[in-house]
Amino acid sequence: MTNFIEEFYYSNIDPQARSFEQNKKVQHDMQTLTESEDFLTDKLSGEEKKRFIQYVDAWASVDGESTLDSFITGFRLGAQFTFDTFATTKAPYVDYLKDEQ
Repeated sequence: MTNFIEEFYYSNIDPQARSFEQNKKVQHDMQTLTESEDFLTDKLSGEEKKRFIQYVDAWASVDGESTLDSFITGFRLGAQFTFDTFATTKAPYVDYLKDEQ
């Protein structure tokens, strides 16, 4: 078995390497976004074009940070579940069938 952490470190595991191929609605929406951005970039000029590109770039940055936050939060939640599963047997009720020591 390979070392998961080492594989992840060397980028042999990429949790972001995913596609929307199976989701036709998302695939359609992504195409609409791309076509709309191309259309507006071609039609706008001067300050309007500059502002639109700034908007697109800023939104991509905010979306990237939000995605990173979700990834970190999800990773930590998973780690907490794992820790709780293996580090404690504490439960809110007493098991009366178990021998007390």
